[in-house]
Amino acid sequence: MARKASGKPSARGGSGQIRIIAGDWRGRKLPVADLPGLRPTSDRVRETVFNWLAPYIPGARVLDCFSGTGALSLEALSRGAKEAVMLEMATPAVKTLKSNLSLLKADNGQVMGTNTLQFLSKPCPEPFDVIFLDPPFRQGMLEETCRLLQDNGYLHEQTILYIEVEKELDPLPVPQGWQLLKSKQAGQVSFNLLSG
Repeated sequence: MARKASGKPSARGGSGQIRIIAGDWRGRKLPVADLPGLRPTSDRVRETVFNWLAPYIPGARVLDCFSGTGALSLEALSRGAKEAVMLEMATPAVKTLKSNLSLLKADNGQVMGTNTLQFLSKPCPEPFDVIFLDPPFRQGMLEETCRLLQDNGYLHEQTILYIEVEKELDPLPVPQGWQLLKSKQAGQVSFNLLSG
C-alpha cells in the first residue's frame, strides 16, 4: 500500500473523518489521513457488514490487514471486540490510527506500521477470530494475502473474513475450502463475508 501524501483532497469522502456507527463510541467522529487511494468503507456498507458480523464481534480477536482509516477495526472495538491489530504501511495513516486509539483510550487496539504481506509471511502465534481484508484496488494483492493467512496460522476453524474488493474481481481468488457466506455490491465495490 505504497501511497504518498500529495496534499490534494482525497477523491473519496473528502470530509477527512470517519464516524463510529454503533457501540461504546457511537457517533464519535475521528480524523483520517488525507492520502490518495485511501477508501474509507462507507457508513452504509459498514452498517450492513457489522449487521452480518454481529454474532462474531463480541470478545473477538480482530486482524485488519490493510487498515487505512481504521474504520473497520475501530467499529469492531466499539462493538465489543477484545482486541484489534491493524496493519498499515503509509506513515501518515499509521500516525492518525495511533492518535485515534489514544483519543478513544483504546488500549486494546494495536497499530503495526508494516507491509502487510511481509508481516503475514511470519508464523502467527495465536489465530484471529475475525479478519478484515480491504486491499488497495486493482493491485492483485488479495490472493497472496489469503494464502499467507491460511499457510501461516492466522485462521482457526471458525475464523470469519470480511473481504472488500473492486466488483469486477469475480470470482474471489481465495483458497479452496473458504466458504462464501454473504455478498453484496455497492457502486464499484464488492463486499463479502467468508468462513476460512
